[in-house]
Amino acid sequence: MLRTNKNYKYAEIPKEDNPQYRISPNDIIEFRIYSNDGFKMIDIISGAGDGRSMNTIQQGIPYLVEQDGLVKLPTIGRVKLSGMTLREAEMELEKLYSEYYIKPFVLLSVANKRVIVFPGSPGDAKVIKLENNNTTLIEALALAGGISEIGKAKRIKIIRRNLPEPQVYLIDLSTIDGIKQADLILQANDIIYVEPTKFTRVSREVLRDVASILSILTSALIVYRFSKVF
Repeated sequence: MLRTNKNYKYAEIPKEDNPQYRISPNDIIEFRIYSNDGFKMIDIISGAGDGRSMNTIQQGIPYLVEQDGLVKLPTIGRVKLSGMTLREAEMELEKLYSEYYIKPFVLLSVANKRVIVFPGSPGDAKVIKLENNNTTLIEALALAGGISEIGKAKRIKIIRRNLPEPQVYLIDLSTIDGIKQADLILQANDIIYVEPTKFTRVSREVLRDVASILSILTSALIVYRFSKVF
């Protein structure tokens, strides 16, 4: 799966340390809004002593980014946020809510950011939730249990799908020099695919076929011996 032809041109690895994530359809957005440039939030944090107030401050209400990129929000209805960075979306919502609030202060976060890891052996794929915004390739591989015994460390593909055109990066972690590439910051919906070793895969298939043949021959031999006895 996820093969590329021999002359496939891989994308250059981004030079930005932390490229800005852009909101995509099916994202779950946690949305919070305060008036007066967030004065109430600062006032609560600074020490009203009310634990319940602290809890309400820390919890955002989840909203789904629909397939057309729109999000249905209170008062203003459906707004297109897909394709924007979180900062751009916050500024846009502050502008829209300024008709209803005095100096609105908006906080957004994506609650369901995750990547899919195929570590190189069948049946071991994992979905890894991105708990923070700076999860690197090497961290995601570690969370998935590392590269499998039959995986090629020198051929790790990262397929980035949240762009207008999906891009594929080829990472080589077979040498210590590859650690620079291992620090690549992942984005939500990235696919990490470790190519399996072809020889090992073929060997397993051959062994499986040989085992099936031996099982049939053994069964036939047992039947033959019993027929001789009786």
